[in-house]
Amino acid sequence: MGEHILPGNPPVALILRRSSRARRISLRVSGLDGRVTLTLPRGVSEREGLAFAREKERWLRGHLASQPGDVQVVPGAVIPVEGEMLEIRQGAGRSLKRAEGALLVPGDPAQAGARVQGWLKALARDRLAAASDRHAATLGRGYARLTLRDTRSRWGSCSSQGALMYSWRLVLAPAEVLDYVAAHEVAHLAHMDHSRAFWDQVTALYGDYSAPRAWLRTEGSALHRYRFGA
Repeated sequence: MGEHILPGNPPVALILRRSSRARRISLRVSGLDGRVTLTLPRGVSEREGLAFAREKERWLRGHLASQPGDVQVVPGAVIPVEGEMLEIRQGAGRSLKRAEGALLVPGDPAQAGARVQGWLKALARDRLAAASDRHAATLGRGYARLTLRDTRSRWGSCSSQGALMYSWRLVLAPAEVLDYVAAHEVAHLAHMDHSRAFWDQVTALYGDYSAPRAWLRTEGSALHRYRFGA
């Protein structure tokens, strides 16, 4: 339906969408990028929806203000790696090194973010390939390929052709979270849905997945805070 600006200091952009399934007006703030979506059921006018948004303005601005800010990955910043918080420090030599409580990054400090991102992507590929191979062997099915992206709407996917895709930012999360997502996507090689049989398969591959699944719901959006470029 488009976008509307809620005036104020600062103005808030509202993305208006119509849903035939919605039963009531809803206002949602994305935990990934802070975008605000106003959803209108069938039969509800845009004017009614905007009036609802104005009624909820105090809640909306408070929610936006409470969201954590971005973290620029530069020397001195602290980032999670496999769930462990590491400080970015200047290092010697040619390679990045993981030390106790720190990630040592040699070279030009201005390039630290890009170098850390490259290192993280390589580590993510290693961890996700190992987890996917292990779960696929247990399942008794192979996958076509594995790709990494910086997706904001999902942590992974499995195509009908058996291609696995993951967000490389999973390497920032605790190891058990990454392992759960790999088990989830590999289970789709057998069940291309979210049926009871699918979730039984995830349990067979991973075990009790309630904790890592809950972690992604409550903490996962924070993994998108970390910025590696200028």
